[in-house]
Amino acid sequence: MKKWMALPIVLTGVLVLSACSNNTQNNMQGHDMSKMGSMSSENTEQPKQMSASADSAFEVLTGNTFTLTAKESMLHLDDNTMKTAWTYNGTVPGPQLRVKQGETIKVFLNNELPEPVTIHWHGLPVPNNMDGIPGVTQNAVKPRESFTYQFKVDVPGTYWYHSHQNSVDQVDKGLYGSIVVEPKNAEPVDKDFTLVLDEWMQDDSMADMHGGGGTGTDNNASNSSHSNMNMNNMNHGSSTTNSSTDMSSMNHGTSTNNTSTDMSNMSDAEMMPLMYKIFSANGKTGSAIQPLKVKEGEKVRIRLVNAGYLSHKIHLPGHDFKIVSTDGQPINNPPLVNGQLLNIAPGERYDIEFVANNPGKWLLDEHSTNPGAKSLAVPIVYEGSENASPKSDTGELPLVDITKYGEAAKGNFSLDDKYDIEYAMDLNTNMSNGKMAFTINGKTFPDTPPLNVKEGDLVKVKMVNNSPKDIHPMHLHGHFFQVLSKNGKPISGSPLVKDTLNILPGEEYVVAFKADNPGNWMFHCHDLGHASQGMMSEVKYEGFKPDFTIDPSVNNMPE
Repeated sequence: MKKWMALPIVLTGVLVLSACSNNTQNNMQGHDMSKMGSMSSENTEQPKQMSASADSAFEVLTGNTFTLTAKESMLHLDDNTMKTAWTYNGTVPGPQLRVKQGETIKVFLNNELPEPVTIHWHGLPVPNNMDGIPGVTQNAVKPRESFTYQFKVDVPGTYWYHSHQNSVDQVDKGLYGSIVVEPKNAEPVDKDFTLVLDEWMQDDSMADMHGGGGTGTDNNASNSSHSNMNMNNMNHGSSTTNSSTDMSSMNHGTSTNNTSTDMSNMSDAEMMPLMYKIFSANGKTGSAIQPLKVKEGEKVRIRLVNAGYLSHKIHLPGHDFKIVSTDGQPINNPPLVNGQLLNIAPGERYDIEFVANNPGKWLLDEHSTNPGAKSLAVPIVYEGSENASPKSDTGELPLVDITKYGEAAKGNFSLDDKYDIEYAMDLNTNMSNGKMAFTINGKTFPDTPPLNVKEGDLVKVKMVNNSPKDIHPMHLHGHFFQVLSKNGKPISGSPLVKDTLNILPGEEYVVAFKADNPGNWMFHCHDLGHASQGMMSEVKYEGFKPDFTIDPSVNNMPE
């Protein structure tokens, strides 16, 4: 069920550890980057594991050898809302792995859950057999078994990791965390925070509506006052609360409530915000979200990671800021932004930086009209302003257009280049056998036509979202692509290099990449409900042979 667990991705202050040791874990709100020492790449010891509950921000692990244990735990979104979560190391999000560019890292995955799991390193260009895709790059790891991931981290930036086995369900339950690859010559900042964003259902029985499943336990003390979806034909019982979502036209029973919302004719995009009304940052919601503590004059970086199903329009009031990277890749000469919203789609990451030059207490908040938006507000608290009233902006604000942001420069690809492969992806929403299906070129996975390449090929892909209302954040594994045009017009800002691209209804993008990482790679929508209902394809290299044999007893589920 979706969003059972919160994403404590520790970042509410993922601060880098000071020079004392590269094996130290820290649960602070922010790292004093100016006092950070170097971390040796020689260390192969397992980082010391501090105890952490699901009530705390995620841990920060450094070094180059790690253990991640998939297990069940309880997540306290706030004092009244508790979810049964599937976790890495007992927290949602799991530990942040903070590593150095150029190091080879080793991660031991132990599975203590009742189902097979994996780890996919979202955005990191790892070797194909380390990509964590069940039935494509490996067999999923069975209960009480383990798997070792080992690869070199060459590309600095903000990334995240999550299970790719039945991911619509397992990521919903909390199987994810963040990984930061620090550049060899990093520009120092005083505070470095990470915020992992997510959404959760008030009533976990609704999870099946978006392609997910799960067996979550919702112990929300105030649940009786919240809306519930009537699904008595699915053995979830009927609703007697004052407000409900009536799905009777979809064979989910009838509602006896005084008020109801008929979702029978809604698109997925319209229905999801009504299902997921609890928004979280680092596994906390509302007043339980931990503040980001700063001092006047400090240079502050905030790494924003969207692990959820919904896009989040984030606003930083009271400060000019720069968007320094997207999906871990730098923006060329980013200008200052003020009074604009940064839209972060599922799977995307954005790093922003600002100077703390406006003392007080501010709310980094969600500025959409979604019912859960008000529950996502992260306090930024200056030293000495702990008791001040929080300040935020209201009213309509424009969105930053990332395709026009930053300074133009020569990229690796252009629209005028000659390409070895040109491929078109028609992204659409259809009905198949009475059920919703999300298609690529009219087909659903595994029947979607693959993109066949040879090593060294230059590849151009046109993606068009023909879904009437649904948004498709398309994610390519194993490669970065450069965005060349939007709706027929060349990109006018900084060269835009990404691994996840948000495509709104009616939009058309052209992207390009070099086939320089042999393997079989997934290319799919990162609304994981859409992926589970068909919107997945593969990039397949000519002559590549996987180095594992499919185990039919595992029930590999790559979606």
